[in-house]
Amino acid sequence: MPEDIRYPTWVPGQSLAPFIDYTMLKAEACARDIANLCEKASAHAFHSVCVSGGWVRMCREKLSGTNVKVSAVVGFPLGAHATRAKAFEAAAALEDGASEIDMVLPIGKLIDGENEAVERDIAAVVLAVQGGALVKVILETGLLTDEIKIAGGKIAEAAGADYIQTSTGFGGNGASEADIRLLRSSVSAAMGIKASGGIRNADSAIALLKAGANRIGSSSGTAIVRGFV
Repeated sequence: MPEDIRYPTWVPGQSLAPFIDYTMLKAEACARDIANLCEKASAHAFHSVCVSGGWVRMCREKLSGTNVKVSAVVGFPLGAHATRAKAFEAAAALEDGASEIDMVLPIGKLIDGENEAVERDIAAVVLAVQGGALVKVILETGLLTDEIKIAGGKIAEAAGADYIQTSTGFGGNGASEADIRLLRSSVSAAMGIKASGGIRNADSAIALLKAGANRIGSSSGTAIVRGFV
């Protein structure tokens, strides 16, 4: 897959829609909500919908014939799942039609400095999808020091992931321009960066893209594109 597709760079005047993963990760989300998510994603031509694994097959069916991809979360939102469970979850999502995996790394182990264990965890998910899906690694930056954020990015890259991602939206603070710049400086150009968590309007999305993000994750995707002038 060409790097310009995996890691697009937004330029002023360009549509924001192709940079957005439109998210629905509420525990109470039902079939009607997921169908509405897919309908809006198709109408606005977002990059993907981002859902829990149980909704992947439905999304793939709803989005058949469109260019909208399906992203599935793995080990979400805590990251403390057994590695083999994450690998199985990722493989199941791929089989059901996901083309991108947003996994949460083991946050506690990263904080404890168990870097080898964190790398094995990520590598297991990368291996489970065998190149059939992009793997984005969620750090939960709001819970980490800058030093640990940098370490997390480097570990994710060493493990073969495609992206590092700021937040789940469920713990700590969300995405910030400072964190995007920090992460961009800590990994090579062969890694993409996804900003997620608390992004609710076009101004915030644009600021994060200008700071170095290649993708925006938000449940407010429609508000973002409607507010873009």
